[in-house]
Amino acid sequence: MNIAAIYCRLSDEDRNKSSKTEDSESIQNQKKLLLEFARENKWEVYRIYCDDDYSGLDSERPEFNQLISDAKAGKFNIILCKSQSRFTRDMEMVEKYLHNKFVEWGIRFVGLTDNADTLEKGNKKSRQINGLVNEWYCEDISENIKAVFEVKRKRGEFIGSFAPYGYKKDPQNKNKFLLDLEAAQIVKMIFSWYLEGYGVQHIAFMLNQKGIPNPTKYKELSGLKYKNTFKTDEYGLWNKTTIRRILRNEIYIGHMIQGKRKKVSYKSKKIIANSSDKWVKVENTHQPIVDNDTFLAVQRRINGKVKSTGNGKTHLFASKVKCKDCGSTMLKVTTGKYSYLRCKLYSVSAGNQMCTSHLIRLDELTDLIKDKIKEYFNRYIDVHRVVERLEKEQQTSQSHSIHNNELEKIKNNILEKKRIIKSLYVDKIKGIIDEGQFIEFNKDFSEEIGRLLERQKIVKKEMESHKNDKDNYEERVKNYLNFDKLEQNVVNSMIDHIEIGEKTSKGQKVKIYWKF
Repeated sequence: MNIAAIYCRLSDEDRNKSSKTEDSESIQNQKKLLLEFARENKWEVYRIYCDDDYSGLDSERPEFNQLISDAKAGKFNIILCKSQSRFTRDMEMVEKYLHNKFVEWGIRFVGLTDNADTLEKGNKKSRQINGLVNEWYCEDISENIKAVFEVKRKRGEFIGSFAPYGYKKDPQNKNKFLLDLEAAQIVKMIFSWYLEGYGVQHIAFMLNQKGIPNPTKYKELSGLKYKNTFKTDEYGLWNKTTIRRILRNEIYIGHMIQGKRKKVSYKSKKIIANSSDKWVKVENTHQPIVDNDTFLAVQRRINGKVKSTGNGKTHLFASKVKCKDCGSTMLKVTTGKYSYLRCKLYSVSAGNQMCTSHLIRLDELTDLIKDKIKEYFNRYIDVHRVVERLEKEQQTSQSHSIHNNELEKIKNNILEKKRIIKSLYVDKIKGIIDEGQFIEFNKDFSEEIGRLLERQKIVKKEMESHKNDKDNYEERVKNYLNFDKLEQNVVNSMIDHIEIGEKTSKGQKVKIYWKF
């Protein structure tokens, strides 16, 4: 008795036919045609296997692999497809299965429209020729697609499936970006914190503490069908790798950089990194999230390999203080209750005396720099003009709408989680899930609701704080100019580097190189 398995496949190239007169390749039409052929030949149909949106070169097709497994188990003795190319476009797989494994397993392969039939020994050569033609077709398609993508890249058009964190695709033009106001605010925060001296690990900790979902989780919560193969948890936690990747990405200063990775070949899913000289960079393609000066300051700190201390922050002048005589960076050392900066060359050369220590107390240097910056502020900054500028910026600020949007999303997420918990309870009552499963699921969703509620409180506090910021601009500017504590972002924005001389009987020379 002949028992047939029907295999159908549809891929993207079949959805966009060049001519309306071409036969439809839809799954339904394939099924109808093949079922009718099986009935005419009085073959019993064991099962219909369908892979939708899969290439004929893809060896990981789920239904295809199930078909092969069932064929090996002897559950049928015929495989029926519309054509040999529906089964595979890979010449190696044609040889492996049609001319080897299927013969071994007693399976007959029939391709209806191209007359491929392994029962007829005479058409083996035609099957092999078809296999080659099908593979050449895939190669040509691959080259054409790569050429189109290359043109788009060079025009600064985005060709990825998902916009990077901080942006969303323009509904009117999928190759362009619009700001995602909520995520863009987080990106700004990350850059700001880093310039304040926090390390990438500590920034990740602070974001997790605030209950802010990481980029993968954020995309999922936004309804995007985004899958990250490197995801290690279901809770959307940030890590230092993600933070570092954001800080390095020129996309946030408005530049489009693509082509960083490529597939080994059209027949392989393996992806390798491209050398930087092969990247395609087009500047000023979209609205930046951070300004160029901020981005460059961040790169200088990253390239300086500055390490944070136990509290997650670097010291104020990390990587900026140099030995006046040898040019080495001054290292921080702590003795007793004081911290000092000391010449690196002196430290590593031990008894060789390649340089002297140039030792200076960190708190004394801080006070000196603070006084110099205050002097500059009070001499050159026009308070009235600064107040006018702040008021103007406040009028165009989007932060209020950003906070409102985030609160709305949090509210919807909480309602959704509560709905799921109610549904789980009904499932438990009906016996669909047991008590243990209900407790486990309920715990997970309740904890996520708790994190969302905590984030809701933080956002509301930020909104209240922002509301208060509208008042007393002049008083705030004056307080800023006469600050008590020197902040790292001020140091980074004003000072290029500092040179420290050796102590002498006349004192110790400190020279500041300003950025202005």
